[in-house]
Order: sequence, then structure tokens, then C-alpha cells
Amino acid sequence: MRKFIVGSRRSGLAMTQSKQFIEKLKEHYPDIDVEIKEIVTKGDRIVDVQLSKVGGKGLFVKEIEQALENREIDMAIHSLKDVPSELSEGFMIGCVPEREDMRDAFLSNGNVPFRELPAGSVVGTSSLRRGAQLLAIRDDITVNWVRGNIDTRIKKMESGEYDAIVLAAAGLKRMGWSDSIVTEYFDPETFIPAIAQGALGIEIRSNDAELLEMLENVHSEKDAECTTAERTFLRRMDGSCEVPIGGFATYEDGEMYLIGLIMPEDGSEQYVVKKSHGNPETLGNLVADEMEKIGAKDIIDRINANL
Repeated sequence: MRKFIVGSRRSGLAMTQSKQFIEKLKEHYPDIDVEIKEIVTKGDRIVDVQLSKVGGKGLFVKEIEQALENREIDMAIHSLKDVPSELSEGFMIGCVPEREDMRDAFLSNGNVPFRELPAGSVVGTSSLRRGAQLLAIRDDITVNWVRGNIDTRIKKMESGEYDAIVLAAAGLKRMGWSDSIVTEYFDPETFIPAIAQGALGIEIRSNDAELLEMLENVHSEKDAECTTAERTFLRRMDGSCEVPIGGFATYEDGEMYLIGLIMPEDGSEQYVVKKSHGNPETLGNLVADEMEKIGAKDIIDRINANL
């Protein structure tokens, strides 16, 4: 069996989830020889500027894809929400493992629930989508951007720079930190997550048939279908880190549903559409069609025109 080199971002979370995925693969191929190559991406290097200000699409994947193209690595382990909805030619998502918790987690000093925060409280987030939804619920708080690894953001909150922060539940759970530090989890039906939040995407070269066959053993078809529906909606809406857009798909009583969200950055409007269909691409397009009908796409076009 050939040796496989995995490309991963250098952050603690990225390395942890890469190692966890490799362990799952080794359950099926105990003799596999796997090496992790750490890659620093543009998104990792720029930590003092909000991602939406430096072009959000592909900031965490470009350098890793370059290593894949150069055959320095055989596969890349991404947080799927960081991966552009359209991949470069010659690459494919070869596997979507079982998805972690898709919800957003709220952490606050003193474990004060979000709706009980004093007026004027400062909540930190790096996501326009989270910021818009927070402001839609509480227009008496201040949302300030915060960057850095999970532990860096938590330390900034604990030092008093922020009264609270919002993080992806999946990252906290993968790091084993969620039980002791999370104040509450937002209901994904009402506080809609990022597209593909909680899911990993294993990117490979499209012509690597051997690796694709191996990855089938750790692939979750259900989660792949749900994230495909979400990413189809994102692609149709031309969404990116510059746009407050969210969505998540789930199976309810054997039917696949997708909820899509589009908002302006200030949270003053909120467009939510929920549809069901058996085909993931069709489902993503149905939600996108409805968003265009009700005028939500105009928000994205306005934002994109000003970039």
C-alpha cells in the first residue's frame, strides 16, 4: 500500500480534526502509512483583518490545493464551510465523513445567556452571518469582529475584551472543550448555521481512483447529500465570506429539507426559505429560486457591487 501525505492547516483545531479523520481511516486500513504536512494558508497569516475585507473565498484552501496539484500531498482535510462552492478543475471532494454538531455555540463571561446580556454588551464573532443574526435578535448589543484560533478568542473574552463570543460547536467538540465552557447552543432552526458547518471535506485529485475507493469506507452519503444541497444554494446565490448567508439541510421523516438564510450585515432584514426535495442539487436550486423571487438576491448583488 502506498504512503499517503495529508495536507492540513497548522491550527490546533485543523491538526486535531485531521488526526481524528486519519484514525477513522486506519480503522479500515490499519497498516496505512499516513503523514501530515502542515500548510500555512493566507487566511492563517492574516489575523488582524476581518476575512470579508481581504476576499473570503478560498483563503483557507488555495495553498493546500496548490500542494495537491504539485503532488506534494495526496489529500487535503478541510472544514467544508471554508471550501468555495466551486472547486478548481482537477479536484473533487472525495469524502464527507460523518458530520459533527452544526450549531453555533454562545460563550459568555459569567455564563450569561444571550437574551439576558446587559444592553451595550460586546459580542465577538468573525462571521457576518452570525453578526447579522445576533443584531436581528438584540439591536442593543455591539458586535465586534474577532479573529484567531479558538483558544485565542476564548482568552480575549476572558480578559474582558468581549463580554461574549460565538463559535462553531463542532470545533469546540472536536477539541473536547464544549461541556465546560459553552453557555448555550443556538437552535439551528432559528439561528441558522454557515453552509456545511460541522462537516469536513476531504479533497483529492479527481483522477486518484485508488484513494477515492478507500475513502468510501469513511464517507457519509447522508451528510454528503445535505452539504451538497447547502453548497448548491450557496453557489447559486454567489455567496461568500462577504455576504451574511447561511443554510443547513437535514432529513426529517425520510425527507431532505433545506433552510436558507440571507440577510444584510446590519440584521435589519431576514429572508428565510425552507424547501424539501429528494435530489440535493434540485433542493439547493429550489431554495435559491425562491430567494430570487422574494428579492433576497438583491441584498447579495448590492454587497457584491460594493466590493
